[in-house]
Amino acid sequence: MIYHIIDLLERLGIELPGSGLMHYQSFRAMLAAVLSILIAFLAGGKIIKWLQRKQIGETIRDLGLEGQMQKKGTPTMGGIIILVSVLGSALLTCRLDSIYTILLLVTTIWCAGIGFADDYIKVFKKRKEGMSEKGKLILQFGLGLFIALTVCISPTIMSDQLTTTIPFVKAHEFDYSWLSPFKGQMGVYCSWGIYMLMIIVVILACSNGANLTDGMDGLAAGNSAIIGVAIGIMAWLGGDVIDSNYLNIMYIPGSGEVAIFMAAFVGALLGFLWYNTFPAQVFMGDTGSLMIGGVIGVSAILIRKELLLPLLCGVFFMESLSVIIQRTWFKHTKRKYGEGRRVFLMAPLHHHYQKQGIPEPRIVTRFWIIGILLAVGTLALLKIR
Repeated sequence: MIYHIIDLLERLGIELPGSGLMHYQSFRAMLAAVLSILIAFLAGGKIIKWLQRKQIGETIRDLGLEGQMQKKGTPTMGGIIILVSVLGSALLTCRLDSIYTILLLVTTIWCAGIGFADDYIKVFKKRKEGMSEKGKLILQFGLGLFIALTVCISPTIMSDQLTTTIPFVKAHEFDYSWLSPFKGQMGVYCSWGIYMLMIIVVILACSNGANLTDGMDGLAAGNSAIIGVAIGIMAWLGGDVIDSNYLNIMYIPGSGEVAIFMAAFVGALLGFLWYNTFPAQVFMGDTGSLMIGGVIGVSAILIRKELLLPLLCGVFFMESLSVIIQRTWFKHTKRKYGEGRRVFLMAPLHHHYQKQGIPEPRIVTRFWIIGILLAVGTLALLKIR
């Protein structure tokens, strides 16, 4: 918004001191991060007090975890803090005429809306299960389909839509059309279908992966901030023709706006961590976890780095995989032996370590360290061929 106001004033022949800085993406990215942190600081305390007045507290099931029952009554739906911070900062610093900004804003609001509805049902309707899994998946699928159609149809997104980034190959690029078993026009349709399906799967996986990771104070927010920094760097490099040519990576015109949005995203998460680190004053709830996962997935798709997400989002991947393994093995052994057996002491994975008696802050810190290593490794892959 600030960019557009200054641009309008310049067209009218009015120049304000320092207004030229808004034409630099680097300045807008730094401004976005600072603004989102400040908004989170200023709004966070008030939102937490409002949640406490409304008695919007977390309902805890006794799972035998150390320190678990002490969290009973801690305000939830704190993802509102992240939402307000991201939207406030992004609307002020990003170019609102960019398709990248528009899609990320839609994703933020859409996923936060799904999470808010789920939290609302849990807290106010007193239904612990919240929204049905089927209902959430349908709404997430709707977002994925919308993003997929927009990416494939929009003329303002890079023309070679079927090409993405993949490590360990010389050209560092992968074309989805190679997966099509058909030739000719049928092959073209099949390729687009495969790509759209991949987009939908990525959004579903990231959103639900972040949701499963949100089980300890600061765990999801901290790892998401690390992932956001890595995506922001890749968006910045890919959006600059000189840097992308020097590094021999895919050039994506206009993706610098993704970097600015991710700066606002990371700033909001850091501001939220002020209140969410152990012992947490507020939990993000599904309002926050579904939103941050959705933003991560869509931003990676927009900068053509979705195939790097299993490594970059390795913590989310491990958490999700542990749940899948636990459920699958439990059902299999129950059918075969009449009694369900477990691979992990408890899933998701962070609870497995908690059951082993490892203190929560230590688990969270170690997962952050793993997240940093994965992020550095992902960035390093940009040069490994």
